[in-house]
Amino acid sequence: MSALFSPYTQRSITYRNRIGVSPMCQYSATDGMASNWHLVHLGARAVAGAGLVIVEATAVSPEARITHGCLGIWKDEQIATLKSITAFLTSQGTVPGIQLAHAGRKASCNRPWEGGKPMATNDSNSWQTFAPSAIGYRYTDPVPFAVGEYELEKLINDFVRAAERALKAGFKLIEIHGAHGYLLHQFLSPLSNMRTDAYGGSFENRIRMLCTVVRAVRVVWPKDLPLWVRLSCSDWVEGGWTIEESIQLASILAPLGVDLIDCSSGGNSPSQKIPVGACYQVPFAERIRKETGMPTAAVGLITTAAECESIISSGQADVVLLAREFLRNPVFPQTAAKELGVDLDWPVQYVRAK
Repeated sequence: MSALFSPYTQRSITYRNRIGVSPMCQYSATDGMASNWHLVHLGARAVAGAGLVIVEATAVSPEARITHGCLGIWKDEQIATLKSITAFLTSQGTVPGIQLAHAGRKASCNRPWEGGKPMATNDSNSWQTFAPSAIGYRYTDPVPFAVGEYELEKLINDFVRAAERALKAGFKLIEIHGAHGYLLHQFLSPLSNMRTDAYGGSFENRIRMLCTVVRAVRVVWPKDLPLWVRLSCSDWVEGGWTIEESIQLASILAPLGVDLIDCSSGGNSPSQKIPVGACYQVPFAERIRKETGMPTAAVGLITTAAECESIISSGQADVVLLAREFLRNPVFPQTAAKELGVDLDWPVQYVRAK
């Protein structure tokens, strides 16, 4: 029996296997609205047998977008197209998830194929960015506005309203994005959080924003549906956020109603020195799982069926999330099942190819 292809249950939701599609920004929305591109891109991975598909970082407000092409869930008009996607994913036996995000100081950028750099403040398409402190990601970037009491309240409310819309859109899992140098990660890290109020300074203060968002979302998100948090478990910079702090935070998030930590890293400093290699982030998932008892997802240059099987069977993580490998091989679950000797159900339209 393959551990990778064993079912996994959280609250009322059962994933048919431990393979998930990690959130991957497509930068292909107009006014935050999902398009046929999103339906086909995400639907293809469900057809291939993924147990979970998490929709890309979805902005909780217009200013939360990384680029003008980012997906959004800040208004009711965006629900319908997302609902068509969740309906299709569900029809294929895949659990539909969504990542709720705010880019913070890394917002107002051009799309990657347009250079990816922050737009100039005098560009008519740019918008004001927000952050815990008035510090740009790079010293050449536009300086973000340091959020005050009013903005803090609005930011929390934006996540809550987005969660309510996600439920109406048919999603069965929410992942709160606290990684990759985006807003909630910016609050966590002493590299980007220089505040002297209740949201800065000590570890307890720096985690306050994320914990407050989690509490608020958990109130409106049904108790029988799972809630995940993605963390950058290390900034990979001396003096930055660390794996030890991630372990401590995971223990705090569990009683707040978080069901799993999605263990990524980096993204908050151009000075980061990341030892990139096969499965290089898996040790983060393993440590958090073993030292806190919190379920984890492993990510990061995981490319083979053998690697996935080993991660699950050895107890390093509960779920494996793939991104680039799903772009290279959209039918990864089918090819992995063949390699591991598993008879994976195919869509009835494809059974002649088995």
